[in-house]
Amino acid sequence: MVTSVWTARPQKLDTCQPRKSGYVLAVLVYITLPRYQESGARLPDFSRKIPAMLKFQHTTPEDLKIAASIEHKRRLEEARKLRIFDPRVRKIGIDKAFLDRQVEEKKRLREQEQAKECQLNEALVRSSQLAAHLERQQEEERRQIHKEIESFRREHQRAEDRRDYDLYDPEALRKSLPLRVDDDDPNLGLASAQKFEGEDPNLHERQEAQKQQMRWWIRRQKEEREAAEKVRREIEEAYQEVILSRDERAATLARMEEECRRRLNEATARFNCALATEQQHRRQCEAVQEEEDNKAEIYNHVTGDFLTEAKEQAESTRGPHRPLVSRYKGMTEDELKVFRNAQLEQIKELQRIKQDEKRMNEDWDRMMTSHLQTAYSYARELEQKKSELNKKIAEENLRMAERQKSHQDYLNRVLYKNIPAAAFYEQFNKSTR
Repeated sequence: MVTSVWTARPQKLDTCQPRKSGYVLAVLVYITLPRYQESGARLPDFSRKIPAMLKFQHTTPEDLKIAASIEHKRRLEEARKLRIFDPRVRKIGIDKAFLDRQVEEKKRLREQEQAKECQLNEALVRSSQLAAHLERQQEEERRQIHKEIESFRREHQRAEDRRDYDLYDPEALRKSLPLRVDDDDPNLGLASAQKFEGEDPNLHERQEAQKQQMRWWIRRQKEEREAAEKVRREIEEAYQEVILSRDERAATLARMEEECRRRLNEATARFNCALATEQQHRRQCEAVQEEEDNKAEIYNHVTGDFLTEAKEQAESTRGPHRPLVSRYKGMTEDELKVFRNAQLEQIKELQRIKQDEKRMNEDWDRMMTSHLQTAYSYARELEQKKSELNKKIAEENLRMAERQKSHQDYLNRVLYKNIPAAAFYEQFNKSTR
């Protein structure tokens, strides 16, 4: 529990206690003095008014020193309360120097932002002025371009320079030509009724020009035909020479090929004759050898162990009880007898094993039945004991509940009958000590 700090409590004033009265006066003066100094009010003369009013003796330097010490402790206590009772300071702590630096830094950043904003505003004003100047300049250039366009239209795009101006020219009748100027007038068409096809006024000049043109065409065609015939003859002669050379070379190659083929056929015929003679001799030798082999094979089969069923042919190098399967002809009478006797012994052994197994199963079943009966009896006994134990536990719990209830009633009604007032809880957390 936090204990309260010692503070100077107001005491009952008594003129018979000059030392104590002087101490109280010193405390009042020291407490009141800073407040007057902070408010800027005129400080009253405590040394004359208070002792005269209360009939106290003058304060001594020792009293002022004690009062200053008390006030200093009181101020430290107030500062300590501010630190302890402030959750922020008590739990996470505050570094005032760092916070002051943060405040200065934020102030400096704010001033920098304001200066930067002023610079941006000035730059914006300059940009706006420059944009306005450029806009005026563009407007002036646009007007100049429009003037130049209008001037170009007046000089180079006049109405009389248009391609279809003759359709709506008001001076068309004055500018028009007569219907027929001469025979070669290009404006005389079929619908003008001024010139007809049968007239032909330049017949002689036209015929003479046609004759000259015809003679030039004929001469030109003759020259071209002669040149083409000359080129054709040269090409044909060259082609004939190439054909003759090719035919001569083809004949030479044909003669050479025929000679090679004849020689190859002669060599092939000689080789085939020799090969046929050799094959005939080899077939005769093979026939004689095959006949001898067949006779030997027949003799070997007739006199061999397989047909004679000799027992030794099935013997193996891996042991007497592992014969060769491909040559084994079966067991002998003695072996069969031994085998059947072994089978009978095995049958008897199996019957004996089955009887022993049956007897053991019966004994096991009897033992399991006995164990089950014993376990069932033990389980019933355990269940009965468990039921009795639960009953005892329930009775004991009831008795303990009654005792606890009576003890709680004693605590609530006899031992702890005084209920704390609100002042009891308000005395806590008032001091830092």
